[in-house]
Amino acid sequence: MHERHSDRELYFREQAHTTSRHVIPFIESIMPINDSMSVLEIGCGEGGNLLPFLEAGCSRLTGIDLSENKIENARSFYSAIPGGDRIEFIASDIYDSAPAGSFDLVMMRDVLEHIHDQARFIGFVKRFINRGGILFIAFPPWNNPFGGHQQMCESRVLSKLPWIHLLPRRIYRWLLRTAGETPARIEGLLEIKDTGINIGRFERIVKREGFSIQRKSLWLINPNFEIKFGLRPRRLPYLLGEIPYLRNFMATTGYYIISMPPQEP
Repeated sequence: MHERHSDRELYFREQAHTTSRHVIPFIESIMPINDSMSVLEIGCGEGGNLLPFLEAGCSRLTGIDLSENKIENARSFYSAIPGGDRIEFIASDIYDSAPAGSFDLVMMRDVLEHIHDQARFIGFVKRFINRGGILFIAFPPWNNPFGGHQQMCESRVLSKLPWIHLLPRRIYRWLLRTAGETPARIEGLLEIKDTGINIGRFERIVKREGFSIQRKSLWLINPNFEIKFGLRPRRLPYLLGEIPYLRNFMATTGYYIISMPPQEP
């Protein structure tokens, strides 16, 4: 298993780096980020994605995550960062303990692919978006080489094998067990097999829930690979991105900004 999955502070720094260099410029093409902005991150983990927004002086910052351990890490990391106490961290299922009020920006980065019933979830988050606000979502399409998150495997061989998550469920389970993965990790990887989502399905859900896509970028080389592996980010060529089936295998992540249509005055 790669170091970043056990060293959560390293993962925190990587998240902050990618958001600062790539996510914020993407969002700023639609909406300026300034000291009047309010931001909610769903599935915030240790909160690394929120650090650049804190540094930009955003007025209200909230992160929510199911994992109490990750939220405890977030509070610990931010206790050493000037102004870190301004961020509200919530350890809860968002369906059970929703943050109060609404926000200019709601963001989910590498979270959607872990959520059951994504249609229900995307409809649910509408309530957290201010009038005129936006939703930023980034996720890896299920069919991409490591869309099953097999890089988390303890086995050095399996962690580097592309597309093994596309094997039939029984064969995939057998392979994971034979390689010595723990029962908990096997179940976690099989759950991702259940919740993985591709580009077409995501865009159909967005449309059905009444959202409009304001901006979209599909990436051949994920921007996060810059800090992880020293690879230069590259967008998926336009023509490949227009081929519905092929793009799911080629795009390592998709960046989306979506919004609700303007309401009548």
